[in-house]
Amino acid sequence: MSEHLKYPTGKRILLFLIILLISGLIGVAISAIFMSAGDTGMKIAQGLSSIIMFVVPPIVYYSITRREDQLEAMGLRDPAEPQWIILIGVVLMFVSLPVTNQLTRWNESTTIFSSFEKLEDYLKMLEETAAATTKKMLNVNTFGGLLLNLLVIALIPAIGEELTFRGVLQQGLMRKMNPHVAIVISAAIFSFIHFQFYGFLPRMFLGLLLGYMFYITNSLWTSILMHFVNNGTAVVVYYLNNKGTISIDPEHFGEVPSLWMVTMSLVVTVLLTFWCWWRIDITKKGKIEV
Repeated sequence: MSEHLKYPTGKRILLFLIILLISGLIGVAISAIFMSAGDTGMKIAQGLSSIIMFVVPPIVYYSITRREDQLEAMGLRDPAEPQWIILIGVVLMFVSLPVTNQLTRWNESTTIFSSFEKLEDYLKMLEETAAATTKKMLNVNTFGGLLLNLLVIALIPAIGEELTFRGVLQQGLMRKMNPHVAIVISAAIFSFIHFQFYGFLPRMFLGLLLGYMFYITNSLWTSILMHFVNNGTAVVVYYLNNKGTISIDPEHFGEVPSLWMVTMSLVVTVLLTFWCWWRIDITKKGKIEV
């Protein structure tokens, strides 16, 4: 075990799960308190619950389990050279949009729960409720509303979820298994934890992109920026559409009319990711023991 670590792997995993559970319960309770306070209260609830559930646990975990270098251990370190590769991660968020949208359509048409009618109806109800809540939060036409949405829908979740799922989970798994397997598992858990199963595939695909670019650049700043751009794009598109600046349907932003264009999107996404892998010195990847 590294001299920077205070506890063996098993105890650290258990400790993080306990911290995550306690934070989750507190986050849900606080969310319930503010949710009845109108649109602003709903957004305050969203921001506070995201901070408590995803930002606080990694900070507490690393402050307890490491003697020093907590920020570096989280993944908050300078990207490997060349640092401009981080911008390719931003480009990937837009290049991959057709793939994400196609996965969403496939996922929404799944019949995996058709043998369990009540379960399927319940899951669809959860999806519809979550979609309605998100749409209500996004429907703003003031600059102040835009800034608030960028904060609570884009920035806070980007920081918190990347700290938890890439900074703790992915790095922890990489200490015990092949990095590709660790990235896939952490992406699956990242998608599952949202409890929106008819959006599982596109969210897991996003998790894979974030995971690989974090691993390639050896910096959580990469995946945080990518995550922010992904969420922030939806916020800005809804705002511009509500203002009448653009006439694009926000719910179909990034969709393409043919499957071959989706295939091209996937090919370019994969090639760009492999190019980043090749361009950066592989010895810089995943070097911090967590």
